[in-house]
Amino acid sequence: MSKPFDIVVHGATGFTGRLVVEYLLRQYPNSNPAGSGLRWAMGGRSAAKLAAVRDELGAPADTPLVVTDSSDPASLQALMAQTRLVLTTVGPYQLYGNELVAACAQAGVDYVDLCGEPAWMRHMIDAHEAQARASGARIVFSCGFDSIPFDLGVLLLQTEMKARFGQPAQRVRGRVRKMKGTFSGGTAASLKATMAAAASDPGVLALLRNPFSLTPGFEGPRQPSGNKPELDEALGLWVAPFVMAAINTRNVHRSNFLLQQAYGADFVYDEMLVTGAGEKGQAIAQAVANDKSMGSDAGPQPGEGPSREEREAGYYDVLFLGHDSAGHSLKVGVTGDRDPGYGSTSKMISEAAACLLLDSAATPGGIWTPASAMGDRLIARLQAHAGLSFRVED
Repeated sequence: MSKPFDIVVHGATGFTGRLVVEYLLRQYPNSNPAGSGLRWAMGGRSAAKLAAVRDELGAPADTPLVVTDSSDPASLQALMAQTRLVLTTVGPYQLYGNELVAACAQAGVDYVDLCGEPAWMRHMIDAHEAQARASGARIVFSCGFDSIPFDLGVLLLQTEMKARFGQPAQRVRGRVRKMKGTFSGGTAASLKATMAAAASDPGVLALLRNPFSLTPGFEGPRQPSGNKPELDEALGLWVAPFVMAAINTRNVHRSNFLLQQAYGADFVYDEMLVTGAGEKGQAIAQAVANDKSMGSDAGPQPGEGPSREEREAGYYDVLFLGHDSAGHSLKVGVTGDRDPGYGSTSKMISEAAACLLLDSAATPGGIWTPASAMGDRLIARLQAHAGLSFRVED
């Protein structure tokens, strides 16, 4: 029996959830299901608040509303019966995601989120991957700025390396060249929750320190720590620690793992922020390394975020530089046209959901990364609709 919805946006009344709804209204309107191929609903714990947000956003009065409470087993069961995929923006996921992932894995319902919590993700892999494979549920974590531009940027680089030189790049550097915008309050909250979990559980700390924490049974070569400023020998520029590297690098290694070591069993990857040349670049790199604001209470709180003008003024530009064992090199650039934490992220997770449902029928059940589940199909969607650009640079 068919279900009434293809997608339920769980957390539609939150800041990022609202942005997702705004994007779906523009790109995949329910009033034109034949054209978009998607039927979607707004989900949240309060029907009254859902209705108020629907009206605030100017959505049609008949936009479907679904009460979704991940702490209520009956509500979760009802949700599973109504939708093919759950798109959730409700983090920290280690606090609010356990029951939802378990329900999706059990019921064969697809799932996408914005998770940047590697220890929790490993716990979910251990607990639910076998069930997801059996039920057909495709569970894809990290479908926002962490980690889509990085996961897919490396995938494109390695695809081009093999096409041009017959082998993948053994060493890849991810370098954030430019970025304007803020990280989300949810990202900051997730970091705090992860640090709290690590303080009480040594096993969590061990997972956070392991670059191969998301590749059960596989340990690759030693990886660069990326935790202090350095002069990048390949670029001749100073680079600083990049706050999202701890999750992005783990996802990239998991993609390699799920793609049967398509990047090589000896693959080495790191991410850093480019700060410039000379003494000025060094000073900025040191300042970035000393900045602890992400873990403080001064940043954005969950449910808060920048204005529309600030989101539209944001952008990012990431370089991927690969070298193979024969001395060949290649560069790939990935850019986004909105601030990374909100404007671009809301478009990326929406297109990931669409890609999984409309373009990826061959992807079987399991716990995936964006690159391994959707690959170049997602690159095409992001370039066509979401303001991202992926290109090989000469």
